[in-house]
Amino acid sequence: MKALKNILSALVTIAVPLFLIMTVIRLLFNPLSLQIEYNLPGFPADPYGFSTEDRLHWGTISVKYIVNNEDIRYLSEQKLSDGQPLYNERELDHMLDVQILFQLMVRVWAGLSVFLILTGVLAWRVKQLPDYWKAVSMGGYLTLGLIGLVLVGIFVGFSGFFTGFHRLFFSGDTWLFNFDDALIRLFPLKLWQDGFTAAGALSGVFGLISALLPGRWSKS
Repeated sequence: MKALKNILSALVTIAVPLFLIMTVIRLLFNPLSLQIEYNLPGFPADPYGFSTEDRLHWGTISVKYIVNNEDIRYLSEQKLSDGQPLYNERELDHMLDVQILFQLMVRVWAGLSVFLILTGVLAWRVKQLPDYWKAVSMGGYLTLGLIGLVLVGIFVGFSGFFTGFHRLFFSGDTWLFNFDDALIRLFPLKLWQDGFTAAGALSGVFGLISALLPGRWSKS
């Protein structure tokens, strides 16, 4: 029983940062985030002609494709005002890769949610709730450590961090595009830099809450 308890505690500690970070990513993947970002002072204009309204229109469609698990035809059928397709084949392939990765994350997030709830209920039933909260607290501190590393990577050199991220989650160079491709025009590097920073900050806040509040409950 002690070995099982230690294993479950370790799994809870590992699950907490994954759950918190995935929760933040899911929250940020919505059109409201785009509206805020596109209207930030100093956000770079599109040198090839997209207005802020154009970006919000096409960006919202792109996010809905990823979040709602739409068929790729949903994007391939989108046309610009001149009749040209919104995305070329290379861009469509990458958007499909992003959708697959995002939907996998959602399934893992759901599994982590169920795991954390069930282990919490089990801990309550066997009167080990303080140990459960201690594991959650440790997971909060682990979250803070991971987010600290991410934020350091962002501020030291975001381009290198961004490249490493894509090489980790996407094969080959399928994520490299021309400056005049719609994906770059809609989602320039500045957007991703702000997005990663916001995700890190929010995850850090949730990590701090998870570290401090359950730590007090574990002493009860």
